[in-house]
Amino acid sequence: MSRVSPVRRRALACAVALGMLCVTGLGAGCHRNSGPVDAGPAFYRALWLPSVGPTRYDPRQLPGKVVLVSFMATWCFPCLADLPTLKQLQETYGPRGFQVVAVGMDIDEGRVLGPFADHYAFPYPVLLSDDRMRAGESAFGRIRALPSTVLLDKHGRAVAAWQGIEGQADVAKAIEKLLKAD
Repeated sequence: MSRVSPVRRRALACAVALGMLCVTGLGAGCHRNSGPVDAGPAFYRALWLPSVGPTRYDPRQLPGKVVLVSFMATWCFPCLADLPTLKQLQETYGPRGFQVVAVGMDIDEGRVLGPFADHYAFPYPVLLSDDRMRAGESAFGRIRALPSTVLLDKHGRAVAAWQGIEGQADVAKAIEKLLKAD
């Protein structure tokens, strides 16, 4: 029996989960294929959300970049522990066409997340989730654990997903590979 790398196993799990959204009709823009989950425009559309904090956000600048979407909340200790990793990834790979986008799953319409993002001055945008996203009615489906992370390639296709805190080395390898592609 051959061993499957953790990154490939997670990418496959993401593809299966997102593929189920296509089958059930919840994943707008999904296409069935044997490669990455190709819902590109749908994933980008799902990120047309209001932002908080000092980092300017224009979702029209996402296509063509490798995008790491991190679903988090201010009350989630593992999410807070992951923030330095996200900052380091953005600072390291941002100049090469990479973008971290944090999506706050707090339900207080930004009353806590806004000051939180201002205080920490993240070098990446922090978005406010909406009711549809929190209900699992976006291309990302239901977010069942925090933090949850989805890695999109330059075409907006989901190629990997993680729940919980992922080792920076594994994520960095996946980002490096995607930045070299195309």
